[in-house]
Amino acid sequence: MRFGYTILYVRDVSASLDFYERAFGQRRRFLHESGQYAELETGGTALAFAAVELAASNLPTEFRPAPAGESAPAFEVCFVSDDVQGAFERAVREGADPVTAPQTKPWGQDVAYVRDPDGTLVEIASPA
Repeated sequence: MRFGYTILYVRDVSASLDFYERAFGQRRRFLHESGQYAELETGGTALAFAAVELAASNLPTEFRPAPAGESAPAFEVCFVSDDVQGAFERAVREGADPVTAPQTKPWGQDVAYVRDPDGTLVEIASPA
């Protein structure tokens, strides 16, 4: 068995896809004609987006999106970059909300955090 993909449930799949392309330099792999599902090419696996309506229809009693104005559940996506400062600045310039500016951790890794327009926490880190 292998890890296939991570799906983030978002209010607007196309807008999220555009944001991740601009803010994090990811490449579009797929956008379904319905506009309800998309994937980014992120390496060995894919980061996918699905409309909250699709999640609600697939899991009517289990799916609970965060109320408007509240952060998404405790979860993060991490992108690895050799230029954490530059990647952080790009993400913020493209609309990410800054959470913590780049800082060097005791183990030597540079790390910064932002939130995407849906409130998902995104870590930008140097290679470990």
